[in-house]
Amino acid sequence: MKIILRQDVENLGKMGDIVVVKDGYARNYLIPRSLAYYASPSYINIFESEKKRHMAEMARKKEAAELLASKLSEIQVSVPMKVGEEGRLFGSVTPQMIAHELAVMGYDIDRRSIMIDDAIKSLGVFDVKAKLHPEVIATFKVWIISA
Repeated sequence: MKIILRQDVENLGKMGDIVVVKDGYARNYLIPRSLAYYASPSYINIFESEKKRHMAEMARKKEAAELLASKLSEIQVSVPMKVGEEGRLFGSVTPQMIAHELAVMGYDIDRRSIMIDDAIKSLGVFDVKAKLHPEVIATFKVWIISA
């Protein structure tokens, strides 16, 4: 059965691809979950209008993410931690801690979008990245201070 994908489907294709799948997979999984349409001319026209709306929405979200990224690049976040001997932390700094400090500062960033390259286990200044959009990554400084 030929279908047109409404969203990216792992191991099958990207949004807008016309693919051939088994009838049961299309009828029982893809179409009921609104992941695909039948590849008929009328549904292709419906998909084209959806695609225009989706692209406009994605452009708006990307613009908002770029604005937030420019604001985040100018800030510095301080995370207080308990410190042992030689400046070593008890535990490590987690993305949830950084997200909490950002929320206190007025920035609503999901903890799952914060990317820490290596575990932060000492005092100092670290560069942390936040993936705000699939195409926009913001970098900001995190100060780990003694509590």
